[in-house]
Amino acid sequence: MEPGVEAGKDSQRQCQDYRGGALGGDLCEDLCEAGQLRYRRCLYYERGKKVLQADWRGRPVVLKSKEEAFSSFPPLGLLDGQPEAGGQDLPEAELLALAAGEARSALGLEPAEGGLGRLGLARRGPRRRGQLASLWALLRQEEFVLLSLLRGRSPHAPPVLGSCGPFYAVEHLAAGSPGHRALFPLGPDGGRRGQARAVSGVALSFLDMVRHFDHDFAHRLHLCDVKPENFAIRSDFTVVAIDVDMAFFEPKMREILEQNCTRDEDCNFFDCFSKCDLRVHRCGAQRANSNLQVVCDKIFRHWFSSPLGSSAVSGPLRGQLRAAVQECAAPGTQGAPRVLGRLRSLLQAVLRELRDGEEPRPGVRSRLHGDPHRGTPGAARKAPAVFGNHPFE
Repeated sequence: MEPGVEAGKDSQRQCQDYRGGALGGDLCEDLCEAGQLRYRRCLYYERGKKVLQADWRGRPVVLKSKEEAFSSFPPLGLLDGQPEAGGQDLPEAELLALAAGEARSALGLEPAEGGLGRLGLARRGPRRRGQLASLWALLRQEEFVLLSLLRGRSPHAPPVLGSCGPFYAVEHLAAGSPGHRALFPLGPDGGRRGQARAVSGVALSFLDMVRHFDHDFAHRLHLCDVKPENFAIRSDFTVVAIDVDMAFFEPKMREILEQNCTRDEDCNFFDCFSKCDLRVHRCGAQRANSNLQVVCDKIFRHWFSSPLGSSAVSGPLRGQLRAAVQECAAPGTQGAPRVLGRLRSLLQAVLRELRDGEEPRPGVRSRLHGDPHRGTPGAARKAPAVFGNHPFE
């Protein structure tokens, strides 16, 4: 079946449930009545999880749901026996307590005070029953809960733009891929210097993201599935984690890791590793590796590990950066703040060297290829880059 036909059937089913009062959300009107939200194609489908590309009021967005069918989510028991327009008198305190319980289950911690208020539990209206049923389905999706609570608090996470039924919308950004020579879809202009400058800027943003997730919340946020496809790059080089299904705050991470084991390999949860205590045959609750080590291993090695070829960057500086990345990526690396600081200093030195060695070219403007948001507010740097055999060759 053609992707567009399948997407159209998704829309028809969702709108039928919306008009019948079974589901709701702030995007349903645009999808079903105003025609301002249009499904384009299916980007991903596996084991019920569905990711769709759509246009919303002239901008590209991505719609996600852990389960394709609304009926696959457990219903909200408080709505049993409620009429189509029911739910008006359900106590807000009880709804907040239930929502907090779901958020606690998803995150492994208590949501911040006021953090659930933005979900709209207090809204009243003729479609309240469907809205509450939909919100309950959304709260059963760990990524939605995490992104909702990070909204406005992290430049490295896409904000939730709205929802309809179990599907929630985030901005569409061009994701990375191992098929790209530079891992991410960087634009076709700029030469070797442009590519080295772009890669260095993106690498600095990865380091900013690691520091941010390690230190800027009450608990460390662990990334357990680090690969190019799960990240995108804005036009100002900011790295955005666009798939955080495998991201967990420290309390949830400890709960996941602390399992029975007979060897260390039993304690590996995707990119998050622990050690097996053979005395009690239990995995340690403390993660043995780090976000920084995995980013260095799975992203930076691709950029900075080659010792061959001529480069826009001087040989000594390239060698220092290669050695720092190898140290960072090595299992059991100690002194993460020192290693991160060393990498940051070297990448800043690369940018200075590139800037000092390049004459300005009046009238030349560059940007990241594939980013739908041109002129991002606050963007101080644009991203000239080309694909080469290797970013630093």
